[in-house]
Amino acid sequence: MAKPIHQEVTFNGTPEQFYDAYMNEKKRAKYTEGATTISMEEGGTFSCHGGTITGRNIELVPGKRIVQAWRVAGWPDGMYTTVQFELSESDGKTQLVMDHCGVPDEFEDGVASGWHARYWEPLQKFLA
Repeated sequence: MAKPIHQEVTFNGTPEQFYDAYMNEKKRAKYTEGATTISMEEGGTFSCHGGTITGRNIELVPGKRIVQAWRVAGWPDGMYTTVQFELSESDGKTQLVMDHCGVPDEFEDGVASGWHARYWEPLQKFLA
Protein backbone atom coordinates (compact mmCIF):
# COMPACT_ATOMS: atom_id res chain seq x y z
CA MET A 1 0.00 0.00 0.00
CA ALA A 2 1.10 3.51 -0.78
CA LYS A 3 1.61 6.25 1.74
CA PRO A 4 -1.55 8.27 2.42
CA ILE A 5 -2.55 10.85 -0.17
CA HIS A 6 -2.32 14.14 1.71
CA GLN A 7 -3.78 17.32 0.23
CA GLU A 8 -4.41 20.76 1.69
CA VAL A 9 -6.72 23.16 -0.14
CA THR A 10 -8.26 26.56 0.66
CA PHE A 11 -11.83 27.29 -0.44
CA ASN A 12 -13.98 30.41 -0.40
CA GLY A 13 -16.71 30.32 2.21
CA THR A 14 -17.06 28.78 5.63
CA PRO A 15 -16.43 25.16 6.62
CA GLU A 16 -20.21 24.79 6.98
CA GLN A 17 -20.67 25.86 3.35
CA PHE A 18 -17.99 23.39 2.20
CA TYR A 19 -19.55 20.60 4.27
CA ASP A 20 -22.99 21.32 2.81
CA ALA A 21 -21.64 21.41 -0.77
CA TYR A 22 -19.83 18.07 -0.30
CA MET A 23 -22.59 16.25 1.62
CA ASN A 24 -25.72 17.60 -0.12
CA GLU A 25 -26.46 15.26 -3.01
CA LYS A 26 -28.19 17.88 -5.18
CA LYS A 27 -25.32 20.35 -4.81
CA ARG A 28 -22.69 17.64 -5.28
CA ALA A 29 -24.38 16.36 -8.45
CA LYS A 30 -24.37 19.90 -9.80
CA TYR A 31 -20.61 20.55 -9.51
CA THR A 32 -19.50 16.97 -10.26
CA GLU A 33 -21.92 16.76 -13.20
CA GLY A 34 -22.86 13.19 -12.34
CA ALA A 35 -25.59 11.22 -10.63
CA THR A 36 -25.15 11.36 -6.85
CA THR A 37 -26.89 9.89 -3.83
CA ILE A 38 -25.54 10.54 -0.35
CA SER A 39 -26.86 9.93 3.13
CA MET A 40 -26.34 12.71 5.66
CA GLU A 41 -26.10 10.10 8.45
CA GLU A 42 -23.16 8.22 9.95
CA GLY A 43 -23.32 4.66 8.62
CA GLY A 44 -25.25 5.82 5.56
CA THR A 45 -24.05 5.10 2.04
CA PHE A 46 -23.12 7.28 -0.91
CA SER A 47 -22.61 6.93 -4.63
CA CYS A 48 -21.29 9.59 -7.00
CA HIS A 49 -20.05 10.05 -10.54
CA GLY A 50 -22.82 7.77 -11.73
CA GLY A 51 -21.79 4.95 -9.37
CA THR A 52 -18.07 5.04 -10.13
CA ILE A 53 -17.36 6.01 -6.50
CA THR A 54 -19.28 4.35 -3.65
CA GLY A 55 -18.90 4.01 0.07
CA ARG A 56 -20.18 4.64 3.57
CA ASN A 57 -20.04 7.56 5.99
CA ILE A 58 -18.01 6.62 9.06
CA GLU A 59 -17.97 9.93 10.97
CA LEU A 60 -19.76 13.18 10.21
CA VAL A 61 -19.23 16.35 12.25
CA PRO A 62 -20.93 19.18 10.34
CA GLY A 63 -18.49 21.94 9.45
CA LYS A 64 -15.55 20.10 11.04
CA ARG A 65 -14.91 16.53 9.86
CA ILE A 66 -15.96 13.96 7.27
CA VAL A 67 -14.63 10.38 7.37
CA GLN A 68 -15.73 7.90 4.71
CA ALA A 69 -14.99 4.36 3.57
CA TRP A 70 -14.49 4.90 -0.15
CA ARG A 71 -13.97 2.75 -3.24
CA VAL A 72 -13.80 2.91 -7.03
CA ALA A 73 -16.08 0.55 -8.98
CA GLY A 74 -13.19 -1.13 -10.84
CA TRP A 75 -11.24 -2.08 -7.71
CA PRO A 76 -11.21 -5.68 -6.46
CA ASP A 77 -14.34 -6.74 -4.53
CA GLY A 78 -14.26 -5.68 -0.91
CA MET A 79 -11.42 -3.17 -1.32
CA TYR A 80 -12.17 0.06 0.55
CA THR A 81 -9.98 2.99 1.47
CA THR A 82 -10.47 5.66 4.13
CA VAL A 83 -10.86 9.36 3.36
CA GLN A 84 -10.71 11.93 6.15
CA PHE A 85 -11.42 15.64 5.74
CA GLU A 86 -10.58 18.08 8.53
CA LEU A 87 -12.15 21.51 8.07
CA SER A 88 -11.20 24.76 9.76
CA GLU A 89 -11.81 28.43 9.12
CA SER A 90 -9.18 31.07 8.50
CA ASP A 91 -9.96 34.61 7.36
CA GLY A 92 -13.48 33.63 6.28
CA LYS A 93 -12.23 30.76 4.12
CA THR A 94 -12.20 27.00 4.56
CA GLN A 95 -8.92 25.22 5.14
CA LEU A 96 -9.29 21.58 4.10
CA VAL A 97 -6.79 18.92 5.13
CA MET A 98 -7.50 15.60 3.42
CA ASP A 99 -5.82 12.26 4.06
CA HIS A 100 -6.82 9.34 1.85
CA CYS A 101 -5.36 6.11 3.28
CA GLY A 102 -5.12 2.62 1.85
CA VAL A 103 -5.04 3.45 -1.86
CA PRO A 104 -3.02 0.74 -3.64
CA ASP A 105 0.19 1.96 -5.30
CA GLU A 106 -1.09 1.29 -8.82
CA PHE A 107 -4.07 3.63 -8.29
CA GLU A 108 -2.40 6.37 -6.24
CA ASP A 109 -1.61 8.83 -9.07
CA GLY A 110 -5.09 8.58 -10.59
CA VAL A 111 -6.85 8.99 -7.24
CA ALA A 112 -4.62 11.92 -6.20
CA SER A 113 -5.18 13.78 -9.47
CA GLY A 114 -8.87 12.83 -9.42
CA TRP A 115 -9.43 14.73 -6.18
CA HIS A 116 -8.21 17.89 -7.87
CA ALA A 117 -9.98 17.43 -11.19
CA ARG A 118 -13.30 16.01 -9.94
CA TYR A 119 -13.68 17.76 -6.58
CA TRP A 120 -11.36 20.63 -5.68
CA GLU A 121 -11.46 22.52 -9.00
CA PRO A 122 -15.26 22.17 -9.46
CA LEU A 123 -15.83 23.01 -5.78
CA GLN A 124 -13.66 26.13 -6.09
CA LYS A 125 -15.97 27.36 -8.85
CA PHE A 126 -19.14 26.27 -7.06
CA LEU A 127 -18.21 28.05 -3.81
CA ALA A 128 -16.90 31.21 -5.53
